[in-house]
Amino acid sequence: MAVIDFAHTTFPNGAAWHIQISGELDSAAMGSLLLLVNEKNTTTAEAFQNAARPRPVDRVVLSAVYADVARTMIEYALSQDEFTDDADHPEESLGATLLSLFHRLFPEQSINDVRLRRQHDPSHFASELQAAVKIFEEPQ
Repeated sequence: MAVIDFAHTTFPNGAAWHIQISGELDSAAMGSLLLLVNEKNTTTAEAFQNAARPRPVDRVVLSAVYADVARTMIEYALSQDEFTDDADHPEESLGATLLSLFHRLFPEQSINDVRLRRQHDPSHFASELQAAVKIFEEPQ
């Protein structure tokens, strides 16, 4: 994660965050995922500064970021042909990280079934994913 001024990037100045995903599924997750937070969006930047002891507004922001990052990661995973139920990705790889997130959000569901639901009804899939991440609920 990095807090930067989006004015010095190609990202829209008004965006609060951006998640970058790059590399092959067998690449190291730490080198394949980068969350960028726009320092000019003080609400978001402060939420991350206060993450250890979040205020109510910080909890809302962090929940929205988590939901969006999870959505982006799952959509990225489902767009990869080699992201399958029988794939064997090395520990701590991007593929293993995406697979772990997938199984946390869609327990006992096959990747192919979820992929097909996303293709056939993207708006329903978006709501299903929103429910899976428990957006705006208190962590347990």
